[in-house]
Amino acid sequence: MTISEKIRILCVRAGINVSELARRVDQSPQNFNAKLKKGRFDVAELEQIADAVGCTYENHFIWIDGDEI
Repeated sequence: MTISEKIRILCVRAGINVSELARRVDQSPQNFNAKLKKGRFDVAELEQIADAVGCTYENHFIWIDGDEI
């Protein structure tokens, strides 16, 4: 699943559309949709998106032995 698909699912679960999410993260709907099409968001943006819909974003690698980076 791509990050864009995950963001669209977040919107559905939050009961908002993508344009509303864009406004909540202080971006124009046009700019936000362009990022969705490219699937390019940095970690800070993903954290801001998570905050806007009331969840958390975790970004890490997990080794087979359970260690996280």
